[in-house]
Amino acid sequence: MTDPRSPRILVFGDSLSFHGPEGGHPADEPRLWPNIAAAALGGSADLVAGAGWTARDAWWAMIGDPRVWAELHRADVVVLAVGSMDTLPSPLPTYLRTGLRYLRPDPLRRAARRAYLAAQPFLSIALRGRPSALPTRLTVRYLDTAVSALRVLRPTLPVVGWLPSVHRAASYGQVHTTRARTAAAIARWAAEADVPVLDVPAHVGAHVLGGHGNPDGMHWGWEGHEVVGRAMASLLRPLLTRAGNVGSDAADWGHVG
Repeated sequence: MTDPRSPRILVFGDSLSFHGPEGGHPADEPRLWPNIAAAALGGSADLVAGAGWTARDAWWAMIGDPRVWAELHRADVVVLAVGSMDTLPSPLPTYLRTGLRYLRPDPLRRAARRAYLAAQPFLSIALRGRPSALPTRLTVRYLDTAVSALRVLRPTLPVVGWLPSVHRAASYGQVHTTRARTAAAIARWAAEADVPVLDVPAHVGAHVLGGHGNPDGMHWGWEGHEVVGRAMASLLRPLLTRAGNVGSDAADWGHVG
């Protein structure tokens, strides 16, 4: 059996899981919150994440990445640290916004991206933060689908989530209209599904809104990572005392979804 004193934590996240006060860092940077949580528990963290990832992206990674399937055999707990980017204003539909990277030739792509980034704060204000990157109902749907799949394939594997973070980002006109609604919906779903959640704004809200994090107004400084990491460790510690959290080679993740 896996030694409960050295658990493996599998984190599905967005850029809040790997950006610090100056920008992005490798997943093994010890000051990032997943590694702080793991160190507090005497274990290790594996991070599956991407910039701008929503709950939908986490689900896609879960069913589409064979490296994730391998990690799911070995994980002692899964953390769905997504949902924050779902709540950000997205004046362009997601498929158009993310599709800008595919424009060619290169000068056209760069010009289109500059134009969108320049317009985004004003459009976020004018449209009152709507639409968001992912509608609330879809955030909950993908979280629920992920948890349901994990419980089918590894019934005793603990799964936790979290409530969306806050921001004061000028790039979004400091607008965050749908966060409260999405946070409330996640909390209701989590209570019904028996999924523990970390109230991220309760731990890092003052840090972000007080201007103590990354100058972009969204990502955290190392103090924020420290607080969130230790809070996550406290949430995970009692879950890791349950029996039967060891991975099983029976799960065939290539056929999920």
